[in-house]
Amino acid sequence: MAEEIILLDFWASMFGMRVRIALAEKGIKYEYKEQDLVNKGSLLLQMNPVHKKIPVLIHNGKPICESLVIVEYLDEVWKGEAPLLPSDPCQRAHARFWADFMGKEVYDVGKKVYMSKGEEQEATKKEFFDTLKLLEGELGDELYFGGDTFGFVDISLITFYSWFYTYETYGKFSIEAECPKLIAWAKRCLLNKNSVSKSLPDGKQVYELVSELARKLERK
Repeated sequence: MAEEIILLDFWASMFGMRVRIALAEKGIKYEYKEQDLVNKGSLLLQMNPVHKKIPVLIHNGKPICESLVIVEYLDEVWKGEAPLLPSDPCQRAHARFWADFMGKEVYDVGKKVYMSKGEEQEATKKEFFDTLKLLEGELGDELYFGGDTFGFVDISLITFYSWFYTYETYGKFSIEAECPKLIAWAKRCLLNKNSVSKSLPDGKQVYELVSELARKLERK
């Protein structure tokens, strides 16, 4: 019996990108279904009735929700292909900690960069770079967050790279000037991993989307 795999997603979602990268790393074929996040479809509401959010992976009719949960699920079910989490329990717990940190802290402070103005935005800039410098410290001089191997923590963060142009444009700063190691790591991921380069949209397209949403909010 052939596997039926469907991904409910939205092209600009950094969380959905995580799943797309993991699927590509594992070499898993799937059907992609783009979702309207304003007028949510019946399939999304049926498959994720609690949060009503993307991404949702549907595997043989059964839904798995939340990006990191999905990535771990793929790693467990397709064990033989490109392992994403370390085999050592302590290292695995460490990877989960940093992946969770990225999903919460980086997302929240990044959103504040383009949502805030004036003095609030200035304070947010400091918080933003303090957060990224923590990640640079964790990366150290390694090629990837998993050492020589691209893995779970890298997948958790690299998708934010497609939003960096938006953060920089709204915040009027350069991430590379403040965090050169992090940008070098991101460029390395894009250069060395087809799963990344094919899954991340152009940063300017993301910026155009955010700008359009901001204009709509201003007109209300």
